[in-house]
Amino acid sequence: MNQPAPTSNKTPADKPFEEAAQTLLAQMSLREKIGQMSGDTPRLRGMIKMAYAYNVRPYPAGENRRLGIPPLLFTDGPRGVVVSQATCFPVSMARGATWDIDLEEKVGDAIGVEARTLGANFFAGVCINVLRHPAWGRAQETYGEDPYHLGEMGAALVRGSQRHVMACVKHYAANSIENSRMKVDVELDQRTLREVYLPHFKRCVDEGIASIMSAYNQVNGAYCGHNQPLLRQILKKEWGFDGFVISDFVWGIRDTAAAAIAGCDLEMPFTQHYGKRLEAAVKSGTVSERTIDDAVLRILRQKIRFAPVGQPERYKPAIVAGESHRALAREVAQKAIVLLKNEPLAPDQAAPLPLDLGEIKQLALIGPLADWPNLGDNGSSRVRPPSVVTPLEGIRAAAGAVAVQHYDGADPTPAAQLAAQTDVAIVVVGLTHADEGERIEYPWGSTGGDRDSLTLAPEDETLIHAVAAANPRTIVVLMGGSAIITEAWRHEAPAILMAWYPGLEGGHALADILFGSVNPSAKLPIIFPKSAAQLPFFDKNVPKITYDRYHGYRFLERAGEEPAFPFGFGLSYTTFNYSELQVEPATISPSGAVEASVTITNSGSRAGEEVAQLYIGYPNSAVDRPEKELKGFVRVKLLPGENKRIHFSLPAGQLAYYDPDVEGWVVETVEYALYVGSSSANRDLLAAGFRITIENEGGVGG
Repeated sequence: MNQPAPTSNKTPADKPFEEAAQTLLAQMSLREKIGQMSGDTPRLRGMIKMAYAYNVRPYPAGENRRLGIPPLLFTDGPRGVVVSQATCFPVSMARGATWDIDLEEKVGDAIGVEARTLGANFFAGVCINVLRHPAWGRAQETYGEDPYHLGEMGAALVRGSQRHVMACVKHYAANSIENSRMKVDVELDQRTLREVYLPHFKRCVDEGIASIMSAYNQVNGAYCGHNQPLLRQILKKEWGFDGFVISDFVWGIRDTAAAAIAGCDLEMPFTQHYGKRLEAAVKSGTVSERTIDDAVLRILRQKIRFAPVGQPERYKPAIVAGESHRALAREVAQKAIVLLKNEPLAPDQAAPLPLDLGEIKQLALIGPLADWPNLGDNGSSRVRPPSVVTPLEGIRAAAGAVAVQHYDGADPTPAAQLAAQTDVAIVVVGLTHADEGERIEYPWGSTGGDRDSLTLAPEDETLIHAVAAANPRTIVVLMGGSAIITEAWRHEAPAILMAWYPGLEGGHALADILFGSVNPSAKLPIIFPKSAAQLPFFDKNVPKITYDRYHGYRFLERAGEEPAFPFGFGLSYTTFNYSELQVEPATISPSGAVEASVTITNSGSRAGEEVAQLYIGYPNSAVDRPEKELKGFVRVKLLPGENKRIHFSLPAGQLAYYDPDVEGWVVETVEYALYVGSSSANRDLLAAGFRITIENEGGVGG
């Protein structure tokens, strides 16, 4: 078997970390080295624990008492710590809708604090897989469909959590089908892989992530845990990643030598293919001890790096799901709820939202999810908070003297009768863990998986029709982890909100938006299509599939179609105007940067927050490229009548495409288009009347 030499790592900024790791390694026997490369839980006990009580305690790995090497103590994510009871934040897709990097860093900080308090030192919750199709069962665990957006949000979670624990980015790479995740072979050309499915992982590597988790699926014929091009060549050699790679649990690797040689450094959560099998492979010469040393050094380096990290004064039981973290979860949910529609019933009337408590006396809250603690998937990302505020509880707490009548909507006839008797009807419908989530196989059956339909359940649509016919002031609140097709009913409801899975304070946050104490500011991190025909091919049981560079807003723009709600879209209770877009200089070199600025004015009567988005187009490219791509975003607060000048800086390297012929990134010497606005839709974008021209300095950059 041909075996490459271990690739060199980046030199850590703090040389004593490296020296200490080398000193420990020199004292270790081969068996002790290999002991660092597997989880410490006995296999049979671990399988039983996973089946009945996944991650109720951290999973340990690599403890060596003789040398004083502590174990990794693994907790999952990404909406909070899955060990014991903890704060359940809104799911990642909801947090992606905030477009708030600073807020996501605060979430990471809070999760890191709770992880340490609950006995973990390793957080495997930075999930940044591209949402290629909204039917993916684990869509809720990632931030959206765009690589740039994913990278910035993921890097923020890394920064926050790694103040306290080692963090792990997952699932590397091209993981976006759930039911066939254990077998599916995703075929991609090098441009698609490098431009769409890897940039966000590199962004987190550049941020200093401690670990990467390989995916279950195959990429170009090799399982990700055995994939030398992904792990050894791109991640460790090209990107200079000096952390360690862990397998996904149980089935993350299938072959001892193939996984070790490819660069999988740690098998989790227990030993199956490493341990004695790996020791035998080394003794037989199938795997070199240099490969083992490389893996162990990577693990030791991060253990030593993070040993002094933390803020012990904060690791108190009272902080876990305590007042400050609940307040943070509420703020996140407030900024995550997307106002999709808010249209007056007549030209001379105000929009239905926000609700005026002084004008309404009775409110009907209808639907199966109105009084349900709907937190999302019950798989590996499940968080168990001590309590959950449902929409009913949140609305009643905020409604004051308004009488809130609740009905679960089981029968549309009494639901319509109730709606007809009240001033406003709110219908809460959508998805639960029964509809989407991680697919987990048990001896007695399975749970979770990819969605079969992107519409609401027929009974939910019937309920909306009945209530909207009975009360024209009907507000629909949607819950779920990704896009929901609304064509059958959205024209009947004057107001629609997407609440996602909003976390333990979601009911309060929803009430804050409905009654106007908080102005909605969220933007969609994915498109909401009009039909499944507007999306790429998806088959949840497919054994092999080819991915190209087009999905989401790129796919629709290429086809010349419009979605129901575009990427980056979200309404507010105020209005924002964009003006005076300027780009300087007009000509830059491949090593330079372009500076764009725009004035944003709050032209309404309420204070609000806007997310300004920067896109780049390639009308003169010599290769096939999207109509435009997201390359920057800024969140800005504005008082009524206030305006601010917003600035973007765009390095020329971000304009590059990957050329497989030269095995590198190329910045073309052509004209580029630059757009700034409130969403990806052309009608919402301000475009300069000129292009950016890059002068040739050899043509290669990025």
